[in-house]
Amino acid sequence: MPLATDDFLDIDDVTPAELDALLDRAAAMKAGETDPRLPDATLGMIFEKPSTRTRVSFETGMTRLGGHAMFLGPDDIQLGHGEPLRDTARVLGRYVDGVMARLFDHEDVETLAEHADCPVINGLTDEAHPCQTLADLLTIRETVGEDATVAWVGDGNNVGQSFVVGAAMAGIDIAVATPAEYGMDPAVFDRAAEFGADVEPTTDPEAVVGDADVVYTDVWISMGQEDQRDEKLAAFDGFQVNADLLAGTDAKVMHCLPAHRGEEVTDGVLESDRALVWDQAENRMHAQNALLVELLGGE
Repeated sequence: MPLATDDFLDIDDVTPAELDALLDRAAAMKAGETDPRLPDATLGMIFEKPSTRTRVSFETGMTRLGGHAMFLGPDDIQLGHGEPLRDTARVLGRYVDGVMARLFDHEDVETLAEHADCPVINGLTDEAHPCQTLADLLTIRETVGEDATVAWVGDGNNVGQSFVVGAAMAGIDIAVATPAEYGMDPAVFDRAAEFGADVEPTTDPEAVVGDADVVYTDVWISMGQEDQRDEKLAAFDGFQVNADLLAGTDAKVMHCLPAHRGEEVTDGVLESDRALVWDQAENRMHAQNALLVELLGGE
């Protein structure tokens, strides 16, 4: 059955039951147990930000499903060149079967969804990265199991915010350690609480790592924040995921990539058998394929 939502802008646009079903479908498709198709379907992919995993996973995924993905960069369409976003959305909705957008401002993806007469998927905004969360939850299922505790260590960014809510929906225990000035939006913890999670953020990484099955981190300086580099590097002193922080634990390590090796995580950790990052990257495609089939009505 298709999802109750027409669009996927953040992880809690679906219900916990729908999230569970999405992950079940993704696992089945990955294992080759089912082979749904989207014949002749076209996905318009809008990119304000450069990408490796988002572009390749969606484009390859649509090909595997029997459809077609169309890359629309800032120099390819009128986005940001004078045409209102709502007009771009209206036109795209009459051409394509779905839109995936990787944008800066979250309000822009909401505008697309409001005016496009087709499903819209958030491929990343400054506030949320729900497709990454789907891949993360699939990876945790496959490796450490759903009875897991995950520690988020580092910047309270878009990836972390979506993951905290998604983990709560999946029944995964989550702990959060960020510098005080770079924490998550308090509304994120309120949303997680709606699914039974009681997240009390801390500024002490060691306090959350000790009991964790997985330690999750991400870059400290995201795209568009390069002018904050010196300030942020000073604020994140002590938050690096390294051998010392992980000492005495069996915790696996997750990172959505790309990683700034030597900043938020060491090269040694990423190259160790603790790292789940390559499974996460692969699972972007499998999780998104399941989402595409559900939203676009695959056969």
